[in-house]
Amino acid sequence: MLTIWGRISSINVQKVVWAAGEVGQSFERIDCGGAFGGLREPVFLAKNPNAQIPVLEDGEVCIWESNSIVRYLAARYGAGWIWEEDPARRADADRWMDWMQSALQPALMPLLWGLVRKVPEHADPAKIEASVAKAEQLMEILDQHLSNRGFLAGERFGMADIAVGCGAHRWLNMPVERVARPHVERWYEAIFARPAAQPALVLPVT
Repeated sequence: MLTIWGRISSINVQKVVWAAGEVGQSFERIDCGGAFGGLREPVFLAKNPNAQIPVLEDGEVCIWESNSIVRYLAARYGAGWIWEEDPARRADADRWMDWMQSALQPALMPLLWGLVRKVPEHADPAKIEASVAKAEQLMEILDQHLSNRGFLAGERFGMADIAVGCGAHRWLNMPVERVARPHVERWYEAIFARPAAQPALVLPVT
């Protein structure tokens, strides 16, 4: 059985929980990080010296960095399903996973800290407005991409849908006014309905 270290309110932990469910692997999840603490404990630092979540343990294998964990689970347990053997199709999925980590996730962070978690030093209206504007730009890119395909890397659900789906879940459930994105919304409804998504995509967003 897998062990996943990290609190479920973390978007990066959500990716891993969802991926584990999609490939049919049972797991124990151990709360740590945020209000749970524990990241500076020697037992955790031995697993990830960066003191960050998530961490995955699979027997003797110990991995940190959420996208790397999702790729590992997909390759080991989801070959031919959420893992693409063809290098071109896999690169298509990889680029969207990287886009999530380098573009969408950072764009959403000021909203999370300012509007959802209400941390005073992040409550600057100008920064929140800029965050919404950047997220809208990225959602337009995503909407256009999904206008002629069912999922991010084609017509089959895959690992990129997990990573970006967690970001879309956060955006679509934040207390902001949003531009309607019909293709994003259609895709999100389809992936949110997946049984493996339910334990990961918790509501409300916190």
